Amino acid sequence: VDLGLIREALGTGVSVLGENRVQEMVEKMPELPENVRWHMIGRLQKNKVKYIIGKTELIHSLCSLEVAAEIERLSAKHGVQTDCLVQINIGREESKAGIAEEELPAFLEALAPMKHIRVRGLMAIAPIVEHPEAARPYFARMKELFDGLPETEEVRRDWLSMGMSGDFEVAIEEGANLVRV
Repeated sequence: VDLGLIREALGTGVSVLGENRVQEMVEKMPELPENVRWHMIGRLQKNKVKYIIGKTELIHSLCSLEVAAEIERLSAKHGVQTDCLVQINIGREESKAGIAEEELPAFLEALAPMKHIRVRGLMAIAPIVEHPEAARPYFARMKELFDGLPETEEVRRDWLSMGMSGDFEVAIEEGANLVRV
């Protein structure tokens, strides 16, 4: 999205911007007001983590222990806590990132010693369907997983990020409190 459209959205009261690509986020940051809150919503590669630590409010796409270790290392180095959502591949699609839902307990256990990462909920991208209603079972299952998260010092149930431009209404009906439009 070009900067003109982003500035127009900011003028209407939008204060949180999500970006799919680290490079695009880093390029836009200096061009926009400092009070913009950035969310990394796309797949995050280990070699790109260094560009966003301390600059993003929330990483939506944590689904790799290798990336988590790099987030932890750099967050500790910069003296920051990094809030993340664990991405679940709820449709079990090979083309999408995310862990399988049955891997969630072990993934959270592996993250627990990483004291500079705070899990603040879950994120999922439902399979692309012709009618938004067909995504409802995926969103309902995500809400069940979200409600089952064990709340600890390291894990909170703050955000259930699901739903995009074509299906966000159904996602909200099923419990999403953060959508990506």
